Amino acid sequence: MPDRWNALQWDGQPGHYEVYYLTFTDPGSGVGFWIRYTMVAPLPQTGEEATCSLWFMAMDPANPAANVGEKVSFPVSQLNARATPFELRIGEAVLSDTGMKGALEHGGGRCEWDLRWQPTLPAYGHVHPFLRRAGIAKTVLFLPHPDVVVSGTVAWDGGSIDVAPGAQGGQAHLWGSKHATRWAWLHCSDFGPTARGGTFVDGVSVFVPRFGRELGPNTPVVARVGGNDVMSISPLAVQRNQSDFGPWGWTFEAKTLRRKLECSVTARAEDLVGVTYHDPDGELAYCYNTEVADLRMNVFERGGPFSEWRKTGELVSDRRAHFEYAQRTPIEGLSLAVT
Repeated sequence: MPDRWNALQWDGQPGHYEVYYLTFTDPGSGVGFWIRYTMVAPLPQTGEEATCSLWFMAMDPANPAANVGEKVSFPVSQLNARATPFELRIGEAVLSDTGMKGALEHGGGRCEWDLRWQPTLPAYGHVHPFLRRAGIAKTVLFLPHPDVVVSGTVAWDGGSIDVAPGAQGGQAHLWGSKHATRWAWLHCSDFGPTARGGTFVDGVSVFVPRFGRELGPNTPVVARVGGNDVMSISPLAVQRNQSDFGPWGWTFEAKTLRRKLECSVTARAEDLVGVTYHDPDGELAYCYNTEVADLRMNVFERGGPFSEWRKTGELVSDRRAHFEYAQRTPIEGLSLAVT
């Protein structure tokens, strides 16, 4: 598989979903963006055909009433991909390892994007290689581009934004057969000018059904802080990492032998854009996402497994952290932009 881990995994069989997305927050306007290229191949018993989709979400913390959430779907015949060099197309929209360009028409409006970046860091994976080989994980998450500087233009509802210099973002790729029962997700690579380049954190915490009951949370976290990787993804670490999440935020820690991160992300209800995810078996997950959340991250180090933890830094991201909460029922009082 290519080093970037962006190659399409679908082999044409039913029972599979796959997602590519870019998240970033424009430092000039403060608007956060979430652009997705997806496909789902339902199981035969659903009676549904395989489809591919384009999604566009924009969140303005200064005017949440103007938040946008749109999606258009096509027959899966509109999905085309090649592995080397990587390129994915849905209709006329394209995604590569150096950018994405596309548009979608919706109810009298149009959303467009023409975005570019240059790869810097290698890919990071949340699922331990042992679990991938064993086929235990029902969803696999990779960050082909965990921290990139995004440039270009985005337009919707008659207005447009030239992305301001210094827009930090991340591009992810995930695939599988079933979403978790409920989960939280965080990505942030925008900590302001004081943070060293290549700094990011990306984590997910999930509850999954096993043996007739819900197990979790399992919390894999990948990060790079101060030039050092923090890979808290071993089967033991993901069970031991403390995690407490809900629609309005998430507190968690990620440990390795010598490093520890303590993170707290908070989101305002008015900044959440609600969407539904469709599993291949036809079940829905209700997801509430914002690209303008707040994050506080404390960094600790120690000399060895029996040494005391010593705080070595604190990173803050105001309105530039990306957060998602999802469960199997809709949340009362929160609207759904995409169903």
